[in-house]
Amino acid sequence: MVIGICGGTGSGKTTVAARILEAVGAGEVVFLQQDSYYRNLDEMPLDFRNAANFDHPDALDNDLLIDHLRALKANERVELPIYDFKTHTRQSETKRVEPKPIIIVEGILIFADKRLLDEMDIKVFVDTPDDIRFIRRLRRDIAERGRTVDSVIEQYSATVRPMHMQFVEPSKRCADVIIPEGGNNSVGIDLLSGKIRERLAMAVSIMGKQAGSAG
Repeated sequence: MVIGICGGTGSGKTTVAARILEAVGAGEVVFLQQDSYYRNLDEMPLDFRNAANFDHPDALDNDLLIDHLRALKANERVELPIYDFKTHTRQSETKRVEPKPIIIVEGILIFADKRLLDEMDIKVFVDTPDDIRFIRRLRRDIAERGRTVDSVIEQYSATVRPMHMQFVEPSKRCADVIIPEGGNNSVGIDLLSGKIRERLAMAVSIMGKQAGSAG
């Protein structure tokens, strides 16, 4: 089962995914973040990299993400890229990911690519007010990505907000489930986790019957 979790920057997508992992069990879930699949800009001067539009679908290597998603669904392991947000480049190392019964794909633009949508069984949109999202992004980029307040504000005004309105917000209509307030919505997350556990138990039961019939 493939679950897509979409929403704007700072909406709480990762928190929702983490809560699902806790409820279902991390041993049953592969967690793929679209952020890992940004294109490698190592051939560009650093000033050009810093000025790139990272909120447009073209900034992402969705071909590789889709290849990995399909491989995992086919019970094959993949090598997950590791992205350095301070230099906007991929590291030479990768992270090996083994297939598991449930795959969670999380990212701001995962609903903007029909090929990704077609791979998903449940599509979740995390809907959080713009001001809260901006504050969360500001804190994250300063603490984790070495950004200044001015640079975060400039990027938000120039690309983040316009791209959100063009690509992310319209993709909400693709969702099967909308969770307001992100990780603070315990009821929504509990209902979603319960549905996932139910589907997982059903899949295990079917596999057990098939194994019994084969024996």
